[in-house]
Amino acid sequence: MVAVLNVNLVAVLVAAVVQMALGFLWYSPMLFGNSWMKLVGIKPSDMEKGKKEMPKSAGLGFLAAVVMTFILAQVIGFMQAATLVDGLLAGFWMWLGFVATVLAGFVLWEGKPVKLYLINSGYYLVALLLSSAILVLWK
Repeated sequence: MVAVLNVNLVAVLVAAVVQMALGFLWYSPMLFGNSWMKLVGIKPSDMEKGKKEMPKSAGLGFLAAVVMTFILAQVIGFMQAATLVDGLLAGFWMWLGFVATVLAGFVLWEGKPVKLYLINSGYYLVALLLSSAILVLWK
């Protein structure tokens, strides 16, 4: 049986909020939003139509961020990561082993553009690095 470690739930929630803020910035026109919309075939007018669904989507996105961050906290605990470098390595290995590889399938099997892969996987890399830093420093 695998034990669930005690984690700082406040740190998990803060890291999830940071992930959401990063997502709003990452996919905004200030960074990669315009490229992302073009690559997925969304027009600015489509974004207006989607505003009605935004609270539901944001809520589910936050729940996903909490789950991902809680699992990352478990991994950091099992690794006994104690320093910022340890935490960053944990976040990087989780990204490389699970996110980068899974998202690669969208390019390989669904023909999605590599640029879309770089935007999406880049977001998750930064999100996991920020989250792991918060988790390891805020024990």
